[in-house]
Amino acid sequence: MKPFTGIDRLSLNQITTQKWSVREAVDGCARTGIPFIGLWRDKVAEIGLRESARMVRDAGLHISSLCRGGWFSAATAAERQARLDDNRRALDEATELGTDVLVLVCGPAVDRDIGAARAYVEEAIAQLIPYAAERGVKLGIEPLHPMYAAERSVIVTLAEANRLVHRLDHNHVGVVIDAYHVWWDPDIYTRIVEAAGRILGFHVSDWLVPTPDLLM
Repeated sequence: MKPFTGIDRLSLNQITTQKWSVREAVDGCARTGIPFIGLWRDKVAEIGLRESARMVRDAGLHISSLCRGGWFSAATAAERQARLDDNRRALDEATELGTDVLVLVCGPAVDRDIGAARAYVEEAIAQLIPYAAERGVKLGIEPLHPMYAAERSVIVTLAEANRLVHRLDHNHVGVVIDAYHVWWDPDIYTRIVEAAGRILGFHVSDWLVPTPDLLM
């Protein structure tokens, strides 16, 4: 990831304007000179892939990433396969939209064995790599705040995400760093340096005090 010296690579993530449709978010970016937008699958599904891609293109914008893939763990083999299939669909969607990053929120454990869940995350991403590479889409592992470990992701530190990327060792796997989720880590600057060359996105966000909602 190159140094950020202007707004030429600035992107609006749709979660920032969650109540806006794709059209409203695209219009907002165009009005304010933001050149990129990070789309969410549920918002895209409301109007379809082709229409979403057309709106972005007609506004002169580019799509920085698609959220989200992941949520790998499940109670049965059939459910795990269904989730892998959904991630492959997400990669197809990213290709059709014209973005080269699929953000992964890796999902919680389905039982009390969080270690097994973390191991399966690595296994699942490894299975997706060939499909992602064929489509020219990179898999961006986003570590979430530890308070989300039980319900959203067992990958909760940048150190964990970096280790996954190192072990998977493929140029179609990297990390997405969200300041909201990692600001608390006393080693965060060291971990960011370790991620050099594999940072696929950097989400700039704040942490409200007091915190009324962990998703705010």
